[in-house]
Amino acid sequence: MSDAMPLVTLTTDFGLRDPYVAEMKGVILSACPQVRLIDVTHEVAPGDVGEGSWALARVWERFPPETVHVAVVDPGVGSTRLPVAVRAAGRWFVGPDNGIVGAVLDRWPPATAVELEASRFLAEPPSDTFHGRDVFAPAAARLACGESADALGVTLEPGRLVRLQEEGPARTGDTIRGHIVHVDRFGNLVTDIPVDWLPDVPTATIAGRVLQDIGRSYTAVPAGGLLMTRGSGGTLEISARGTSAAAALGVGRGETVVVSPLD
Repeated sequence: MSDAMPLVTLTTDFGLRDPYVAEMKGVILSACPQVRLIDVTHEVAPGDVGEGSWALARVWERFPPETVHVAVVDPGVGSTRLPVAVRAAGRWFVGPDNGIVGAVLDRWPPATAVELEASRFLAEPPSDTFHGRDVFAPAAARLACGESADALGVTLEPGRLVRLQEEGPARTGDTIRGHIVHVDRFGNLVTDIPVDWLPDVPTATIAGRVLQDIGRSYTAVPAGGLLMTRGSGGTLEISARGTSAAAALGVGRGETVVVSPLD
């Protein structure tokens, strides 16, 4: 561990109405007072592992090596799903083995994977329903403060880690088929279609609507108009000027988008 202040990021579906996030932070700070905590988001739709995975994939590389990323969207808490800590690309990823770190592992093969054994680092057994506080937070704190992963659990074969089975973008001839993977708070529709796949003059079909406008800014169309944009995350986005594209089209995460060259 370097002399830099250790960093721990938090990605959950807990929201901010309840004290759950604060409980996790309290546990981490009690075990590693020098840590700096960064909230990625706590507004993942409840139980939506795919959305949590997207959020984590969007940000993790923005943080320096040795950052510990905690991602807890855990509808299987208390079941047979494993609690894990995974080392990849010089960072740690801590959370349930339910595919939430799958988008990271698709790009960076894990160097180390550990099945967390709470009895090794907890004085009392964890609760059945709040492993975010009772397992993942204390494990993350120990990793952030330089403790060896060997002290937290047993080595797990990385190939056993769960990956999400969500369908990705695909190309067939000149046609690209992708999906909405995120709807942001402005109602922008973020797709999984890489911008470098786009034809020079694309047309997109979504929910029966055909879009032929792609602009550098939202002002490329009149108020309320729909357009395609090359999103800041490197994928195609569909937006509506001054309003929600999701509401205008009546769509959400998982909706199909088809892109082809403009005839």
